[in-house]
Amino acid sequence: MAPGASIAFKVDGLGMLFALVASFLWMNTTMYSIGYMRGLDEHGQTRFYAFFALAVSATIGVAFSANLLTLYLFYEILSLATYPLVTHHQDQKSKISGRRYLIFILGTSIGLVLPAMLYCYSVTGTLEFTTQGIFQAGQLSKPAMATLLLMFVLGFAKAGIMPVHSWLPAAMVAPTPVSALLHAVAVVKVGVFSIVRVITCIFGVDLLSSLNLGTTVATLASVTILAASCIALSQDELKRRVAFSTISQLSYIVLGVAPLTPKGLLGGIIHIVMHAFGKITLFFCAGAIMVATGKKYISQMEGLGKKMPITFAAFFIGALGVIGLPPAGGFFSKWFLILGTLESGQMIFLVVLLVSSFLNAFYFLPVVYKGFFSGQAEKEPAAGSGIEEAPFCCVAPLVITAVISIVLFFMPTVFVDLIKTALGL
Repeated sequence: MAPGASIAFKVDGLGMLFALVASFLWMNTTMYSIGYMRGLDEHGQTRFYAFFALAVSATIGVAFSANLLTLYLFYEILSLATYPLVTHHQDQKSKISGRRYLIFILGTSIGLVLPAMLYCYSVTGTLEFTTQGIFQAGQLSKPAMATLLLMFVLGFAKAGIMPVHSWLPAAMVAPTPVSALLHAVAVVKVGVFSIVRVITCIFGVDLLSSLNLGTTVATLASVTILAASCIALSQDELKRRVAFSTISQLSYIVLGVAPLTPKGLLGGIIHIVMHAFGKITLFFCAGAIMVATGKKYISQMEGLGKKMPITFAAFFIGALGVIGLPPAGGFFSKWFLILGTLESGQMIFLVVLLVSSFLNAFYFLPVVYKGFFSGQAEKEPAAGSGIEEAPFCCVAPLVITAVISIVLFFMPTVFVDLIKTALGL
């Protein structure tokens, strides 16, 4: 390979954090997949697990990439590995969604990230990740730097920044374990992780701060946060509501990193962890409800909490994590995100965080209310129609992730130390 653009790996604090979260949740999701896929007697399970493992292998490759070229290659491998998972059902709807998935994910990476990466190499002669970035002050004009930055942010479409987000709700045709993999472990987190790597290790925090370019990215993230939250409010299908929530929550990470303040960087990156455990719990619960009852619409879930108390209690904990309320770990990351906006002095972004947190509560807590406290909850089901919890392999993983969400509220220091080491804070 060319000097400064070889395929290479390294282990640093940021990569270790991402790899730990991805590998642990992958093991948990694999156990969940057994209960889900067998519970619904899904076809093609051998193919499913083969590509499932390949997807996580590519994710670990992204985590431990030493330069932008290596990250890009594993990013593309992940795109191709997850396509058979998105189109698993092999019906017309899944094929249409699969085509949209590839068009957005591959189209943006090839059309935006690849030329931006080649231009970076032509200017600097390297693509290595360094704590100070690869550009020298004054090496490129501010408009050129802004253009490059936007090409990377929009080109890594797995992050779900609007307007390159519509692949994500379309991918909900996949089995729920795939949705959990896409939204909490592999695909979307690879998108935001790649953006964080580019901002901190290609451009460099100091350079972007001196050019005041973080505000542009933060504005894009803010629009995505509010728009996706409003759309989530209108969704009756539980997985689609959780999917639009994911679009919003991913931009929290970008919004935290974009102002380039120490507390914002810490809050944005730790939100990768907190959101992962909260969001995967929500998807696990949605799948467990589907396996046990066949219901996927929120309007059909009245009283189910009394028949599936473990699942709905876990959903409540996952929702607290996403909203940012104690005792879930999401409170910790939201707290630092808010401190980051105060540190940057840009109050408009503080308003975005607060308003979106209220919207989070408005679209998740009614699900819990409907399950436990709806007026129809007192009605007894007809004889022979009793509903029970999903199979053990479905319930155990969601209990584990819900418990860890609480543990992370009290014991976040392991991940915080990794982030501080990676960023030199």
